[in-house]
Amino acid sequence: MSIEQTAIKTTYFSIIGNILLALIKGLAGFFGNSYALIADAIESTTDIFSSILVLLGFKYAERPADKNHPYGHGKIEPIITFLVVAFLVISATVIVHESIDNILTPHKVPKPWTLFVLGAIILWKEISYRIVIKKSIETNSTSLKADAWHHRSDAITSIMAFVGISIAVIFGKGYETADDWAALLAAGFILYNSYLILRPALGEIMDEQRYDSLLEEIRVTSLQVPGVTETEKCFIRKAGMKFHVDLHALVDGTITVTEGHDIAHNLTDHLCEKIPVLGHVHIHIEPNDATHQDYF
Repeated sequence: MSIEQTAIKTTYFSIIGNILLALIKGLAGFFGNSYALIADAIESTTDIFSSILVLLGFKYAERPADKNHPYGHGKIEPIITFLVVAFLVISATVIVHESIDNILTPHKVPKPWTLFVLGAIILWKEISYRIVIKKSIETNSTSLKADAWHHRSDAITSIMAFVGISIAVIFGKGYETADDWAALLAAGFILYNSYLILRPALGEIMDEQRYDSLLEEIRVTSLQVPGVTETEKCFIRKAGMKFHVDLHALVDGTITVTEGHDIAHNLTDHLCEKIPVLGHVHIHIEPNDATHQDYF
């Protein structure tokens, strides 16, 4: 299964899980007098739409390179990540507004059985996070990582709700708003996670050089190709789940242009074979006995 297919399959898993959880949380919150659970349901509902956006992004990114997009359509992924973050921020804002309203409006203490519902939700969302974050690492997908953090933020809001409801149930009258305060605190966690998700996506769309381990792997792998004596500049930029590379390779300065050309092709083929996450690899051949001037 390709990394693109793996990412799409994982996104379907997120969509189905979020639909079920949104229904369970909404019903439990309504009948259990818990706004913290209703706030949780709101977040799960936004998660559904954000996961659908991620899925559409993966489908678009699968399109092959064309005349207008010679490097493919992978750059759609960080754009989708921005939209996913927007959904998180919107859901946090709604939760803050409704929580404040509920704090100012007297209401009943949440039902004790809602704690069992929340316990099961916390367990499921943490399992979901671990599954999706593992797949995001396997596929190098920032939008899948964002989707994984949706699961983690959902687990956090559920933990906050669990604590708030527990306080309201244990202490009774006068503590009815405990779960509302918990929902308010959860919104803060959601906003913080939004920044954590946004930062790498912003770096990706700005072609930020932040792939040190991959860079070292490229240098070591390059020296396995006969004729390559050293590597110089190596620039990496990410588009979707692939990494595009510009590499300067040093060779014997006395060889012919044809021999240098062949070495460049062999190096490209070798890198793409040994490091499957690479997309376009551009090799610049330089003689190892010349004086070089770094561009950066």
